[in-house]
Amino acid sequence: MLQIRCKNINVTKSFPEGISLLDVYQEFADEIRLPYPVVSARVNNTSEGLKFRLYQNRDVEFLDAREGSGHRVYVRSLSFVLYKATQDVFPGSKLFIEHSLCRGYYCNFKKKNGEGLADGDEEKIKARMQEIIALDMPFRRTEATNEEAIRVLAERGFQDKVKLLETSGQIYSDYYMLGDTVDYYYGPLVPSAGYLTVWGLERYEDGLLLRVPDWNNPSVLAEKIPQPKTFEMFAEKTRWDIIMRLSNAGDVNKAVMRGYASELIQVSEALQEKKIVQIAEEIERRFHREKDPVRLVLITGPSSSGKTTFCKRLSVQLLACGLRPVSFSTDDYFVNRLDTPKLPNGDYDFDNIETVEYALLEDHLLRLMQGERVEIPEYNFVTGKREYNGKKLKLGSDTVLIIEGIHALNPLLTKKIPDATKYKIFISALTSISLDDHNWIPTRDNRLLRRIIRDYNKGAYTAQQTIAQWKNVLASEDQWITPFQESADVMFNSALNIEFAVLRIHAEIILTSVPKNCPEYAEAHRLLKFLHYFLPISDKEIPPTSIMREFLGGSSFKY
Repeated sequence: MLQIRCKNINVTKSFPEGISLLDVYQEFADEIRLPYPVVSARVNNTSEGLKFRLYQNRDVEFLDAREGSGHRVYVRSLSFVLYKATQDVFPGSKLFIEHSLCRGYYCNFKKKNGEGLADGDEEKIKARMQEIIALDMPFRRTEATNEEAIRVLAERGFQDKVKLLETSGQIYSDYYMLGDTVDYYYGPLVPSAGYLTVWGLERYEDGLLLRVPDWNNPSVLAEKIPQPKTFEMFAEKTRWDIIMRLSNAGDVNKAVMRGYASELIQVSEALQEKKIVQIAEEIERRFHREKDPVRLVLITGPSSSGKTTFCKRLSVQLLACGLRPVSFSTDDYFVNRLDTPKLPNGDYDFDNIETVEYALLEDHLLRLMQGERVEIPEYNFVTGKREYNGKKLKLGSDTVLIIEGIHALNPLLTKKIPDATKYKIFISALTSISLDDHNWIPTRDNRLLRRIIRDYNKGAYTAQQTIAQWKNVLASEDQWITPFQESADVMFNSALNIEFAVLRIHAEIILTSVPKNCPEYAEAHRLLKFLHYFLPISDKEIPPTSIMREFLGGSSFKY
């Protein structure tokens, strides 16, 4: 008999060898009493599906769709139902689940003849999804040798998945079946389609939007938030993919194996620099217009998006345009630490807008734009106090002022300054690559890996500590940054197509240091798992001005 400890209630019970997690849950269900249906579990801090069978003593924690790995299991399973429905309704069609958008997932769809969606097609697909869920079709997992899995996927035309597995170095791989439909997913699914009770499907632009449950309340759909500018940035990313001839991890790996790593780095950096030049030239054009010339550039983005290096590179290009950029950070206007708002647990809430003395900041901006000389404060992060050390600024006739910080687009900072005189930039690492057509990499994972590496290199935090903080970081971003991103004049994608291949070398040794007996191990294990799909690339050819250098080290900019 096995000894299985349910971590939800810290109770241990005996079970026969080979019992499934689903059967174990049935034994504990009355005592656990989770408010939402269980969709997956963590076994010794590793995510597993409910059909997973136990053969040794284990700690088990059951999860609903509020928890990160549970939510991913739900969305992954729903994606398979969508894919099967498209194949049943339109045999031979192609579905590309590309990225998160509007709190759902944007999907590109092409029929066998290459045509897109016609009026009413989404309703046919939706109806078939409803049938599959009503039938409670089981998801069946098959573990096979890598060669056998490749053969099965190749027979069905999955060249994206074939390239992924051919270059993965795996000995065994799993593939899934839903009815007679085959697909590959890099993580577990729910036991059957009947688990998927909350979802939606609708037209969006030229594709489909797959609606998913709300993170905090999985019994309802996540509120749809229009993101036309974010959609356009993703469309630009797709155009870059065409230029690079890279759309998935297999493409990157094949190019690396053929010796093109150096060229991939050079083209990726060149595309980013081209975009920065275009932004600088647009600022120059607006700076020189007769009515409401732009004098203030506001730059924001979530954690680890590369704001600081972007600001440096933009300043260089503005100089090349004949302008003189002067920049400072909203951090210098932090209130004294003792006056900082606090979270419910008593910790300082450094991401709260009230952390910034925004009235003083706005007053200084107005005076600068009126031609006055202003003494700018500097925040002493050691003493936790704002200091005045004689740093004075006065804008010349060719000066453009750059403000960088997580609250830079918040209207409270510049509400008295006319919008026409501001140029607003939102920067984020919107992942430029997918594992395959149905397995996307969340954009937040890109930034988390960057942050883990930077925190470790600076000696600030261990990987375990960074992962532990990440949930609060994301919650703060959703409250203080994301609501204002669509107000930006331009969005900049700081992610590179070859980024995960470069990050792998740095992240692996850091992530493997996370102890297996801590909750953060689950996230470290997941990150390692998808990083292993990428063949590693040395960072020696990443230029010193690259945004990646902000996290890897070796930047030529002074921070």
